[in-house]
Amino acid sequence: MIVTIDGPAGAGKSSISRRLADSLGFSFLDTGAMYRVIALQGLRAKVDWADEQQLVKLARSAKIRLADSMVELDGEDVSQEIRTQRVTEVTRYAANNVGVREELVRMQREFASGQDIVTEGRDQGTLVFPNAQCKIFLTASPEERARRRVHDLASRGESVPFEDVLQQQTKRDHEDSQREVGPLLKAEDAIEVLTDGMSEAEVLEKLIEIVGRCQNA
Repeated sequence: MIVTIDGPAGAGKSSISRRLADSLGFSFLDTGAMYRVIALQGLRAKVDWADEQQLVKLARSAKIRLADSMVELDGEDVSQEIRTQRVTEVTRYAANNVGVREELVRMQREFASGQDIVTEGRDQGTLVFPNAQCKIFLTASPEERARRRVHDLASRGESVPFEDVLQQQTKRDHEDSQREVGPLLKAEDAIEVLTDGMSEAEVLEKLIEIVGRCQNA
């Protein structure tokens, strides 16, 4: 069974999707981490962000491994580095790159083959796994998402003003929704969950209930 969880930046998809997968005994696929890995590669290689083919070449040569909460690039643990603000600021270049997206979508489908998985991202229920048995669209208000991002960065030792995070998030929301390939969209058959005012435990309980309904459908 494939469970897709899509939604905008800062909706808390990664953490809750991982917990949902653990609760269900499913594998977990963090697709956002994959785009962050390519962005990190670009930073390290000092690519010209306007030259899309440079990033495509990096994506094709990348050996990405996702295991539990660890993300590896060519055997190196980059789990923490890909979550820094400097990587967040350039991840859009990977996400908006058609060639990069095609390569990562191929990897994602390969990863999911023959497995029960929870997969999260922007386009999982629309582009990557359109025939998934259970689709969820997880969202929250812009202010709530920005507050969560500020808290997350602070826990990693980064201090970023709320207004800066909100402004960057608004820009990213626009770019994600206008993307030529794999835009942020709610699949027609996805169940929307607005998480404002909900604890993580309450969100998890709600998602488990939804998956149960999908399994019994």
